[in-house]
Amino acid sequence: MRILISLIFIGQLGFAQIKVWINPKSITSQQWQVNDLVYKAKQSIEKPFNKEIYALVKSEEGEQTVPLFYNGNNEWVFRYSSSKIGKKSFVIQSTIKGLKGKKGNITITENKKKDRHGGVVLNADNKRHFFYEDGSHYFNLAFECDWLYALDYGNEELPKTKHLLELLNENGFNQIVMNVYAYGLDFDWVRDKRLKENPQHNYGEREDIFPFLGSNSNPDYSSLNVNFFKHFDKVVSQMHEHEIISHLMIYVWNKRVSWPEPGSEADDMYYDHVVKRYQAFPNIIWDVSKEATSKIALTQNKNIADHILERARRTRVLDAYNRLLSVHAYGFCKKHKEDVDFISTQDWKLSLYESMLNAYKQFPDKPVFNIEHGGYEESPYEIFPGGYSKATACLRRNYLCLFAGTYTTYYWQGTSWNALIHNPFEQPEGFYKPKFEYFKYMRNLFKTVNFENFEPVTKYNVRSYNLTNYEEGVVMQFIPKEVHSDDIKRQLDKEFDYSKATRQWFNTYTGEFTKEEKLEFKHKYGFWDERPWRHEADVVLIIKNLMSKK
Repeated sequence: MRILISLIFIGQLGFAQIKVWINPKSITSQQWQVNDLVYKAKQSIEKPFNKEIYALVKSEEGEQTVPLFYNGNNEWVFRYSSSKIGKKSFVIQSTIKGLKGKKGNITITENKKKDRHGGVVLNADNKRHFFYEDGSHYFNLAFECDWLYALDYGNEELPKTKHLLELLNENGFNQIVMNVYAYGLDFDWVRDKRLKENPQHNYGEREDIFPFLGSNSNPDYSSLNVNFFKHFDKVVSQMHEHEIISHLMIYVWNKRVSWPEPGSEADDMYYDHVVKRYQAFPNIIWDVSKEATSKIALTQNKNIADHILERARRTRVLDAYNRLLSVHAYGFCKKHKEDVDFISTQDWKLSLYESMLNAYKQFPDKPVFNIEHGGYEESPYEIFPGGYSKATACLRRNYLCLFAGTYTTYYWQGTSWNALIHNPFEQPEGFYKPKFEYFKYMRNLFKTVNFENFEPVTKYNVRSYNLTNYEEGVVMQFIPKEVHSDDIKRQLDKEFDYSKATRQWFNTYTGEFTKEEKLEFKHKYGFWDERPWRHEADVVLIIKNLMSKK
């Protein structure tokens, strides 16, 4: 007999999350829907998290070997999703009674969720950019929220998590950079006394949350805390329903976590369980570790780079879905570029654009992602002001990354770390409200053009930043508010026929577009023509309908 239990998301989206099937003979699922096929052993197993149990899935595309994970109470879960429509069969390979030889059939039907496009992948024809499995471009706009897992911890429902995800969705963010687990801030970070007045916003140093038995202060590495991961399942599921990617940092070395000895049995148990448990989610990107090879990491393990490399390669072996993988350490990515799918960099320099442009040029065959650029927008609590905290300065740094042809991340001090204000716009008068809308406007801008077809062009403009799309005849200039304009005419004269071109301006602070009008230069030099919002806002000039001379 087949029993189907569905965990239903009650809310605006109204879609089921993980479908749970108990000992099924066959299942039917849409593309990219996550399914849990649950099997119960007939006896208790010693060290169940260390057992290697696999489902061999066969289809016209070939074979896929998917690891099962232990979920407590003598239950093992075969978590499965698929990007391919069609019929498949599976058999479980195990020596455990109740699991060995279990067989079934899987039917995958066409995806019906309009905003779902599958997992994030690379494209051999456009190696610098991210794409979805359905072939559409993935405009990677990330949001840091390390403690997301703690927001509704211990509750059956996730109202705070859902509220925050909906806010991010509304404002254009489609990725969360997050930890599996973090404990507390570095001791030399700012400790804002105002958090004591609002303990509901402080999620750090909680002893009731820990991925192992015991607590962070008194760890028991003999086994994993299944309830921790069951809660984490719900968080990642909610992100999947909102079509937000989990950029999942499996370790973090600068958040005072009591990790087991690197490479120990307990360390392997934890790491392998994370990879086994979450690989079927299409919205997963692996990041082996935050601050992977930092000074703090080296104080914990002088051979940390070797350990990270082993973990990256270990992930490749365990992950049957080949999710993208990176490491939050530019030096590591440079040295081991064949072991990562994209380059992650952290760069606080005032000369951010030049740094990102250099990385763009150095890695023509991989996307480059600035995971941390030192811009941490201010909040009611000063947690880590970094190098730049004014909202407009942080916004500009995100645009500088994009106009260097790379991808970027936004940080708000009210959500990035232990202080987590899930509903900032519902806070009382006097609480600082973040400028999330700046990024909604950014996404709206890049919906009007195909970012994946642009390249940074630097030889013509000296006071602005240029992206040029030769394929479709579009040029964009990002012009800081202090700059009158820059000489776009030199590039157009040399590279394009612009007799039918149009011009339009975009205000990065308000999201306003001017009327699209015929491109004309009133002054012989071009760059002295008047432009809107001078000294008021950073703007983008968009010129379309160019005929390339290339």
